Amino acid sequence: MTSTLKDIPVFVAAVEAGSFAQAAVRLHLSRSAVGKSIARLEERLGVRLFQRTTRSQSLTDNGALFYERCLRALEEIRGAESLLETGKHHISGRLRVSMPVLFGRQCIAPLLIELTQEHPGLELEMSFSDRVVDLVEEGFDMAVRNGTLSDSAVLVARRLGEHRMVLCAAPDYLLKKGQPETLADLHQHTAINYLRAGRVLPWQLADSKGGAPQTIMPRSSLNMDDLQAICDATLAGHGIAWLPCWMVRKEIKNGTLIPLFKQAPDVRFDVHAVWQQTPHLPLRVRIAIDMLVSRLPSVMALDAQAAVPGPIKKPR
Repeated sequence: MTSTLKDIPVFVAAVEAGSFAQAAVRLHLSRSAVGKSIARLEERLGVRLFQRTTRSQSLTDNGALFYERCLRALEEIRGAESLLETGKHHISGRLRVSMPVLFGRQCIAPLLIELTQEHPGLELEMSFSDRVVDLVEEGFDMAVRNGTLSDSAVLVARRLGEHRMVLCAAPDYLLKKGQPETLADLHQHTAINYLRAGRVLPWQLADSKGGAPQTIMPRSSLNMDDLQAICDATLAGHGIAWLPCWMVRKEIKNGTLIPLFKQAPDVRFDVHAVWQQTPHLPLRVRIAIDMLVSRLPSVMALDAQAAVPGPIKKPR
């Protein structure tokens, strides 16, 4: 009976993954171990759970019925574990998180790594990818996503904070080209544009004199779909760029980049944590989300001292 109970999560993973090979990857097992686990279940139950061919696998009628009952049983077990976890002062178990590459490296990963220092029993797995992963199919506990979320009947979201943007340039560039005084002056400057889905992302700015926000479509021969490459080019003095505050806060603080104008007050890009809808959210997931809600906004914001400075003057 004990071995049969251990085989049930393997069976459920094989159904949800769509193949024994994918289930093996998700469970960190070999494909043969998954196959043997399913075979033990079928032998004990006396029925075929999967209809298998060389190219595909599908549930038999008995397999579908057994799968539905297994899901209910596992949900009850997870709920019981979650209730017991709430009374503990530490968290444990594996936490799998998906996040955007650059934003994840700079903002999310350092915070989650701190969480593992506070909870040594937590096993953290971080996946860095700019594609929208399927949490259910790929076995993630949660994901961090930027921008507008698509509607979903199976996912729950919680807002973690918001991106603010800043227009900036290197001091060397401003000494050579002069510092723009108005938004109209930007047309005389070199822009470094961000490409998203093959289109230039327009700048949304308010000038230093408190004018109404304006949308500017910069023209440039330098267009990139990688924010780090844009930041590097800006630091090297090749032009002006519109970048996330979290990405350039250190450079602005140490003076290697200079902020220009003001951020349009209504321009923001929300950041959310998303996870699969469940009656009992595991404590390790809830603790991670709560920590990001508390800490992430300060990581993404510019320091209070990083206001728009006075003009850069050319040496005489």
